[in-house]
Amino acid sequence: MASVFKRGGKSNRGGSYYVSWTDHTGRRQTKSAKTTDKATAERIGAKMEADAALRRDGVIDSALDEIGKESQRSIESHLVDHESKMRTASRTEKHIASTANFIRWIADHAGFKTAADISADGVNRYAGKLRDEGRAARTIQAHLNAIKAFTKWLTEHHKLPRDPLASVKKPNPKADRRRERRILLPEEWLRLETATGTGPERYGMTGDERLLLYRTAIQTGLRSNELRSLTRGRLYFDSDPPYVTCKAGSTKNRKDARQYIQPELAASLKAHIATKAPKAPVFGLPHETNLARMLRDDLAEARNDWLIEAKGDPQKYAQRQQSDFLADVNHEGEITDFHSLRHTCGAWLAMTGAHPKVVQTVMRHQSITLTMDTYGHLFPGQEADAVGRMREMLIAPPKALRATGTDNAAANTLNSAQRQAQRAGRESRQSGASGCDDATNPTAQKKTPKPLQIADLSDAVRSHAKDRESSGGGTRTPDTRIMIPLL
Repeated sequence: MASVFKRGGKSNRGGSYYVSWTDHTGRRQTKSAKTTDKATAERIGAKMEADAALRRDGVIDSALDEIGKESQRSIESHLVDHESKMRTASRTEKHIASTANFIRWIADHAGFKTAADISADGVNRYAGKLRDEGRAARTIQAHLNAIKAFTKWLTEHHKLPRDPLASVKKPNPKADRRRERRILLPEEWLRLETATGTGPERYGMTGDERLLLYRTAIQTGLRSNELRSLTRGRLYFDSDPPYVTCKAGSTKNRKDARQYIQPELAASLKAHIATKAPKAPVFGLPHETNLARMLRDDLAEARNDWLIEAKGDPQKYAQRQQSDFLADVNHEGEITDFHSLRHTCGAWLAMTGAHPKVVQTVMRHQSITLTMDTYGHLFPGQEADAVGRMREMLIAPPKALRATGTDNAAANTLNSAQRQAQRAGRESRQSGASGCDDATNPTAQKKTPKPLQIADLSDAVRSHAKDRESSGGGTRTPDTRIMIPLL
């Protein structure tokens, strides 16, 4: 039975009544009735006892009841738990902070206070506001990713009965890309290499150190934070081939990375770190906001040197001025950040004809789709060339097989299958019939089958079957896997 009482004794005569009752789990619960009327408090206590009885009997689903309580909690209180979950998943503090801010901005605009208030209509209105403000599709997608991941987490952890944003569609960032990242062409790299190595100190890095940094970034595809985490102890020069490693705590996918480098770069890095401590960083990188500026400054220096070379030829000089060679922005895109060197790594691998799976492994992409979407366009004319090579298959199949390196395996397998089929055909034809007589020669046609005789169990089995009659001792099966070895 529920009991009603006041706390504080006589000194709390004007205070609210408290209700105590036993819940469906058998535990004693106490809650303020928020009333000074005893009769009202008793009715509240009776209701608490009745609800507990319904939950014990299964009339009220206690799990759904708990989800209902969680859905009424404030979004801010849920965000605290969500941030803890992201930290457990080894997300960076920058990612956690930006995700929480996106969720707060959407909730403030749409008027969401509790988890139950979140609705697709409110989120779509927020996305429409960003679109009207001229925000890029990629920016809108980032905001929607944050709130959709939040509601998915609420649903999976039984804080909401269903995902209210399951129907919200994210825009395609490729349809409205404002800034296209470009790669360095091999010819541009040769110029940049010369200008950087002989250039002055920039942002605390000498020209030689910057050159080593750029070469390492292009050969390994490591991101700026991953390069920043490299220490002398993470360089393995005695291995064949040499390689560098990044621990999971520094990589984007939170997995250890092993990236191979060329022996020439390994020798240069070995000389560079000769006087460094084992745990000292390999590169003294500037602040992340200055990395792109440093790269663009070196690129501008290389372009200036390239223009000066043509000073003696006015016509050539004018042509070079109009060219976008070595410009940070050209017809392909722009060098927006230091990540352009990683982009260059993947592009050069694709341009050398490396298999897409190899490119995916080096770039550490989660799916081959991302690799092909990013670098698949770097094979201009490959489709036409492939169709043109099909002409050899139509005219001279053996020559085409030799060109693909499959003449020994594929051709031998094909010839073996043909020989088996021919042997089977010869053995199934009557003597004196040619290969074309089967369909036209009446004697080659299959005779009308004899009616099946039903024999008693005591009947003797025929010892031999005549020609073109069924035999009880043979093996009859259409399975070629069995027939061909038998033949």
